[in-house]
Amino acid sequence: MKKLLLLFCVLAGCYRVPDKINPRIDYQVQDQHFHSLQSAFSPLSHGERMTDWGREMIIAKAFAEELDLYRAISTYKRAEILVDDPDGISSRKLEIQYDIFLCYFLAKRYDEAVCAFEKSSLANVDKTFPAYHDLLLMLYECYRELDWPDKQARILELIEKTYPETGEKLQVSSALREGDLPRIECFAAGFTERSYLDNLLDCYYDQKKSVALAQTLNALLPGAGYLYIGQRTSAFTAFLLNGLFIFAAYEFFHNGHTAGGIITTLFESGWYFGGIYGAGEEAKYYNERVYERNASCILNDSKLFPVLMLQYGF
Repeated sequence: MKKLLLLFCVLAGCYRVPDKINPRIDYQVQDQHFHSLQSAFSPLSHGERMTDWGREMIIAKAFAEELDLYRAISTYKRAEILVDDPDGISSRKLEIQYDIFLCYFLAKRYDEAVCAFEKSSLANVDKTFPAYHDLLLMLYECYRELDWPDKQARILELIEKTYPETGEKLQVSSALREGDLPRIECFAAGFTERSYLDNLLDCYYDQKKSVALAQTLNALLPGAGYLYIGQRTSAFTAFLLNGLFIFAAYEFFHNGHTAGGIITTLFESGWYFGGIYGAGEEAKYYNERVYERNASCILNDSKLFPVLMLQYGF
């Protein structure tokens, strides 16, 4: 039983860290970006501005333009209650519902955005709706963030059919945000000239560290794997601890204290194999940070985040 347990610990410590990266790339909504976007809907008429719902809508838009989204949502909801449209099919009712959905989306409250969409009349609109392009984009991103791949795929199919250029950008965006290097290489090969994707790949491959090499170095000399990825403190700590445990185990065995030697060796095995795995994990983490820095710049500069593809504001 003890032998099996020891074997399990050894195998767990020697587990090879996968080289595939899992980057975390996010965006921050910028005021200046949305200030440059016009509303998809016509301005309120003088008569509409004088109504109760019209006044609420004016206040809500002011909050929304300042990205004070929580106040905007509550004010838009008051406007929706006050508007005289029991069937919920008038253009103003749809506009209010859309703006509520947009506020939830920009606040990154994706589950509430989808809930608001499903309860509204927006589910029945088509491409004649002024903000149809943006509505599909936001739905796609909500389903992506909520990890609903089937619904996400259906929305992407609809986007590719209705707005093929946007669909292509979303495919590239998805590959970049997921760190799917084979897909990125495939997209890069489709460009007739050198593109930002080629630059990203070159920068990444030039700066990345080999996970396998980091683990191998740490196996040959504890701490060498950490030193390879630039973590000098961790390298020194790993070298020192492993050295001390090895010396202690040797002293126990040399002086006839077999039980103490075995216990110390078991502890050293944990440090040794854990260090091999840890060096691989740190190399993978290093590669993810390198990728994130480069990919984030491209996603922002080329406006490949869905939120930056929106054509209309409040």
